[in-house]
Amino acid sequence: MVLRRVQIVFAALAVLFASAAPSRAETGAVSVVFTKGGFIVGVGGGEGVLHFRGRNYPFTVSGMSVGFTIGASTTKLVGRAFNLRSPGDIQGSYAVIGAGGALAAGAGGVQLQNERGVILQLSGPKVGAEVSAAVGGVTIALR
Repeated sequence: MVLRRVQIVFAALAVLFASAAPSRAETGAVSVVFTKGGFIVGVGGGEGVLHFRGRNYPFTVSGMSVGFTIGASTTKLVGRAFNLRSPGDIQGSYAVIGAGGALAAGAGGVQLQNERGVILQLSGPKVGAEVSAAVGGVTIALR
């Protein structure tokens, strides 16, 4: 009888600790088409899709940069989203982190991070002509 109670207590503790453990972050696939244009102030927008846990989650992208920007371009990016616990984690404001290639020079890559710690590693070709030495960020919202 005492042995059975001890087994029940250990089983209950195992369930409690298993459910209290933090969920593991996962990685999703991302594709984005972003169009940008401007003179001095660059404004852009686009849309993308997060493929996560076997489902697609469409989102919108908007951004603005202030500095030296002249021209217009469309960039098609693909890559990965790291540190996702749920699809909603992709939402938020992103800033450039780390070293990435200059997208304004043609094909290149960029790393972005939002306030939830989600990191987007994206790369792809740029179509159009744009010269930019501006500072800005992008915002992603699920549709």
